Amino acid sequence: MITIAIHGAEFFAYHGFYPEEQKLGTKFIVDVEVDFTPVNNLKEDKIANTVDYERIYKVVIAQMKQTRKLIETVAQSIADDIKTLYPFVEKIHVSIKKINPPLAGKVEYSKIVVTV
Repeated sequence: MITIAIHGAEFFAYHGFYPEEQKLGTKFIVDVEVDFTPVNNLKEDKIANTVDYERIYKVVIAQMKQTRKLIETVAQSIADDIKTLYPFVEKIHVSIKKINPPLAGKVEYSKIVVTV
């Protein structure tokens, strides 16, 4: 089993349930981990024999650009797109942190995790 991961990808985006969140936007931190068993021999030294984390990052960029009310929806869409690109993956773990969520007090971040 191999794990490919991207940790700490930062985005300014407009996800949020409340209209002001979708107007003002905020910072998000995205982590993605993908577990898989290679379908071909890694000794061949070909990117086609693994999960390309650059392509994973591009999936994250595309989904973070699409404003949604729920970050759970964003995370699930990221996982779904990865599974479409790489049907042989066994587990996808996506976590999204919303920095300084609009709550009644000081909160560093809220976080959701989707694992498929």
